[in-house]
Amino acid sequence: MCCWILNPYIDKNALHDKQSILDILARTADGKQVNIEIQLFNRYDNEKRTLYYWSKMYAGQLEEGQKYKDLKKTITINILNFSFIPNGRYYNLFHLREDHTGLLLNDDIEIHFLELPKLQEQSVSLSDKLVKWSLFLKGVDKSELWEVIAMNEPALQKAMDTLEFLSQDEESRRLYEMRQKALHDEASMIDGAKEEARREIAVKLLKRGTTVSDTAEISGLSEVEVQKLKIEIH
Repeated sequence: MCCWILNPYIDKNALHDKQSILDILARTADGKQVNIEIQLFNRYDNEKRTLYYWSKMYAGQLEEGQKYKDLKKTITINILNFSFIPNGRYYNLFHLREDHTGLLLNDDIEIHFLELPKLQEQSVSLSDKLVKWSLFLKGVDKSELWEVIAMNEPALQKAMDTLEFLSQDEESRRLYEMRQKALHDEASMIDGAKEEARREIAVKLLKRGTTVSDTAEISGLSEVEVQKLKIEIH
């Protein structure tokens, strides 16, 4: 199926800033709209964000005077580097259906979630094309599975060759390293914010007279950390 990328140019500065979301907008030959979003960190409210951006893409098709039947199917694909859907499936697909009969109201809405951390190499079929591409995005160990998942998949092999070529380019490698540094910095900031939140909860509990052990259990801090906080408070 042929498609056109609607945002083919990415600012090099965006490759190493602290933004952890990459959007790719495309349109198929028959007019379907596709939004592929790669998220490295959980920004929360993912379901609402997804519906919001899907609705903007869907409604944005119509110009003044156009008919509703001119609206084309809009597809959102979320590739997540964290677990989100409360089940064990790495791939979940959503449509708009009636609760009791499963009757599809309209096929214009299609939302995909691929959660890479849930994908275990040992428990999936390497003959599945989606599994192969997901493992590629996840970054499988080249020495073990690289050649296997590329077998009989020319497009995947081309992607791997391109990645290999870019890894040899000094400028691309520099941008990659800067990007990695930014991601490590952001991960540290997120972890630091969580730690600060746990400390704030612990302080409030201790001021209310909660025991050290109960405070540790509720806040997620260790008893040693809670004991230090208790000393600081007094």
